[in-house]
Amino acid sequence: MVSVMTSVRGLNVHYQIINPQAEKTLVFLHGFTGSTKTWDSVVQSFQGTYRIITVDLIGHGLTDAPYNVQRYSMEEQVELLHDFFEARQIPSFTLIGYSMGGRVAIAFTMKYAEMVEQLILESSSPGLPTSEERATRRNNDDALADRIEKNGLESFVDNWENIPLFDSQKELPVSTQLIIRKERLDQKVIGLANSLRGIGTGQQPSYWEELQNYTKPVLLITGELDKKFEQKAYAMNKRFQCCENIIVPNVGHAIHVENPQTFATIIEEHLEFI
Repeated sequence: MVSVMTSVRGLNVHYQIINPQAEKTLVFLHGFTGSTKTWDSVVQSFQGTYRIITVDLIGHGLTDAPYNVQRYSMEEQVELLHDFFEARQIPSFTLIGYSMGGRVAIAFTMKYAEMVEQLILESSSPGLPTSEERATRRNNDDALADRIEKNGLESFVDNWENIPLFDSQKELPVSTQLIIRKERLDQKVIGLANSLRGIGTGQQPSYWEELQNYTKPVLLITGELDKKFEQKAYAMNKRFQCCENIIVPNVGHAIHVENPQTFATIIEEHLEFI
């Protein structure tokens, strides 16, 4: 695995690449508080068939965390990825996104469908369908961003790792929990706060009505213990034209963390079948 820093749209963007000479490309986008590190256990399971690229999104990991909140908008995230792929002459790929990264993946696919051979979404959604829901969530995200800046990273992580969405992670080995915690603590305060303000679920547009326009294969993966996103996947499955929906037993929101081998196997089998 090679770690690279490159300049895209005036930002230093960090990414990692495996098997750079392979013909088929898989691109992985992490969730909120994540980084390229979140995929380490998953990408090790692939057998060298694919070129694998993991990217630190704006404000996360080693990628720049600018103070200008406009740099975190969904439009900016999408254009940064587009310019990144163009500069590296990667015309098409399978795009895999988890949670926040899945929302970015959907937005990218809706604009640059010709580049996305297949879309794989883990525990994600196309946004909130009504303006009222978005306004409420936007207020909550802004309030959380303010608390992160006021109270600091450790206080935020202490609370974040104890929200119901991550209850199932408390069953993981302590060593794994410590790795997850360290990844969260390695973030930047301004990066997380501005990510909530710029690309939070309340801020992003709703893509529900556009899903039907994407005609290539889609795979939705959710955890059995994550009922909220299981329902979102069920609703998305009815919108996409060519879609498979898989529910993984005994895991919650972050399947790739709780059962990375199964997660990787599901993707590999899906790619082979397609």
